[in-house]
Amino acid sequence: MDVAVLLEYGWVLIILIGLEGILAADNALVIATMVKHLPQEQRKKALFYGLAGAFVFRFGSLFIISFLVDIWQVQAIGAIYLFGIAMYHLLKKYVLKSHLKKNEKEKKGSGFWVTVIKVELADIAFAVDAILAAVALAITLPETNLPEIGGLDGGHFSVVLAGGIIGLVIMRFAAGYFVVLLDRKPGLETAAFLVVAWVGVKLGVFALSHPDVAILSQDFGKGTAWKLIFWSVLLLIGIGGWFLSKDKPNNDMKDKEENEEVLKETDILKK
Repeated sequence: MDVAVLLEYGWVLIILIGLEGILAADNALVIATMVKHLPQEQRKKALFYGLAGAFVFRFGSLFIISFLVDIWQVQAIGAIYLFGIAMYHLLKKYVLKSHLKKNEKEKKGSGFWVTVIKVELADIAFAVDAILAAVALAITLPETNLPEIGGLDGGHFSVVLAGGIIGLVIMRFAAGYFVVLLDRKPGLETAAFLVVAWVGVKLGVFALSHPDVAILSQDFGKGTAWKLIFWSVLLLIGIGGWFLSKDKPNNDMKDKEENEEVLKETDILKK
């Protein structure tokens, strides 16, 4: 591969690392919250099963999607799913937040195995989100001479695989620190889900420019103009998420205590 192609692949990998970091932190926070009601020893086991499930479902999703990715119906469903899941999270965060918090206070904690099943189901959703987003970012990269795996070019598969491994490493070792960053700059979580929605749009454009659909020209789906539009909007979302998010004051004791509790929960993943 020439230098320009390597730089493009490297840039997509950097975007994936940032996106995976924020989503992994959000995932770790959700899982930690789901097991919080259990006794300490059961909590450790549930988190261990959750992490094991994350590995299995992440790589299972990758290999399944690699064989289906060239089917336009799968691309369309993936686009709708990514856009829908992003809108759901944003709606839950900004519209349904107070209602959900009230319900959470009234809800009694589940037993150990029910909690484990809930964690595994959450893992499946997280795995699908992450892999679909990575595939959508990778499939418009230049093709390489590497052998195909399923329906994916070998280079595309390598980027998606690297992103998946990085996401798991972040969940394993650095999720707690990303949680603290998200608490300090909450706009980053919103930006992450806007990125997921925008990646869903990209996958939708790719589906619409598929030869069997041809609503958009194939040249547009893989062309320079669309790439410039996509990366410009993506960059604006990232910059906006960072600079428009107000830092929370360090002396907020409630947030500080919550951060310490989250770090304790996510640190269990390291043991």
